[in-house]
Amino acid sequence: MEHQELLAGFIRMHILHHAAEGDLYGHWMIEELAHHGYKISPGTLYPMLHAMERKGYLTSRSERVGRSVRRVYRATPYGIEGLQAARDKIGELFHEVGSSKS
Repeated sequence: MEHQELLAGFIRMHILHHAAEGDLYGHWMIEELAHHGYKISPGTLYPMLHAMERKGYLTSRSERVGRSVRRVYRATPYGIEGLQAARDKIGELFHEVGSSKS
């Protein structure tokens, strides 16, 4: 993904947004991000999900789907708090960048 370092924060916010709304799993999240123009591989997304869980933003559980087991993620109260803080900051940034003449 081009500009991955800059866009990684937006991807994390997108993950938190959906995880705050309800359960999500990796493959679904890859497809959801693709709808918004992000091309992200499982090798990038899954370590991101695991790191967000280690940091307390997400919680996960295993869910059986047919013969396989899927890891399902949901936002924690800390994750929802972080999402709100990020929304506040992105609103500020959008206002500043949107009004910039550069």
